[in-house]
Amino acid sequence: MSSALSPPVTTRTRVGLILAALLGVADVISAFFPTPAGVVGPPLPIVLLGGLLGVATLAAVVVAWRTGRRGALRIVAGTRVLSAISALPAFFVEVAPAVKLIVAVAVVLTVVCVVLVLAPARGAAPVGD
Repeated sequence: MSSALSPPVTTRTRVGLILAALLGVADVISAFFPTPAGVVGPPLPIVLLGGLLGVATLAAVVVAWRTGRRGALRIVAGTRVLSAISALPAFFVEVAPAVKLIVAVAVVLTVVCVVLVLAPARGAAPVGD
């Protein structure tokens, strides 16, 4: 794994990867606490999908952190976007305002995470004469 094949992982990218890892851990943990019967919340398949997306995020974060491969960075971004999309129905059902706030914060953090992870490394600006 030569550094010539993969660009170096910048500090900005590492911050995005840390944020993605935290969101991924939250997804994995939430998979162990499905919505109780009679309570409005995500159905079990969506909870399990979130857990799987969290595991995929964590695996891709490890690969991206170690190698800086763009494919792994894209997988991190993709799993986070899918996880955020699966949380959006919370805005359209009757749930506690605190739940909507948590989902809103998670979606905003996901956007920040994706921007940081996919931001290109700053290179030297070309000088034209």
